Amino acid sequence: MIAMEYITFALGKGRLARRSLELFEKIGITCREMEDKDSRKLIFVNEDLKLKFFLSKGPDVPTYVEYGAADIGIVGKDTILEEDRKLYEVLDLGFGKCRMCVCGPESAGELLRHRDQIRVATKYPRIAKDYFYNKKHQTVEIIKLNGSIELAPLVGLAEVIVDIVETGTTLKENGLVVLEEVCPLSARMVVNRVSMKMEQERISRLIMDIRRVMEKEEQQR
Repeated sequence: MIAMEYITFALGKGRLARRSLELFEKIGITCREMEDKDSRKLIFVNEDLKLKFFLSKGPDVPTYVEYGAADIGIVGKDTILEEDRKLYEVLDLGFGKCRMCVCGPESAGELLRHRDQIRVATKYPRIAKDYFYNKKHQTVEIIKLNGSIELAPLVGLAEVIVDIVETGTTLKENGLVVLEEVCPLSARMVVNRVSMKMEQERISRLIMDIRRVMEKEEQQR
């Protein structure tokens, strides 16, 4: 009898991991080891179902999946777009919803309408470049930042920013507004290309089970 291989999940740390595990529980997938908040383990195992889980920083999840260190990953659409890895995006999980937007002072709206050459500050240079160059056909200088992006237009570093907007509270408090929407975002399930072939039956069943739960919850709303 051939021993069943493990399927390994890479989960983005924080809210994404918590929501993912809640969703998995609804289809009968649990990992008791992860409930121990004091555990120093890096990889958590469900021996009965032959599943492994590990937590990772969001931007690293697509890398683990592309190279086969994880078969399946749960990560935000923003990270998928920015990392641009070779993998299959198989499911929109519907949580972690927000928007990628171009933001700035209201006066910057004119610069966008006239497609002036401007500076754009962002944590997401690939997404910003694709939006301005390929969709708007506007020449811009993109400045990569890692901290509080909202600061850039306030100190004159850039005319606008490209960033994730959830509630818009931080923008409002700093006199900034959403000027254009780049794309909607949410948590997605991604799968390694080889794993999708080698473990097609198990992974397809997992996707179908999750889709069924999501559809049922949608009907109950």
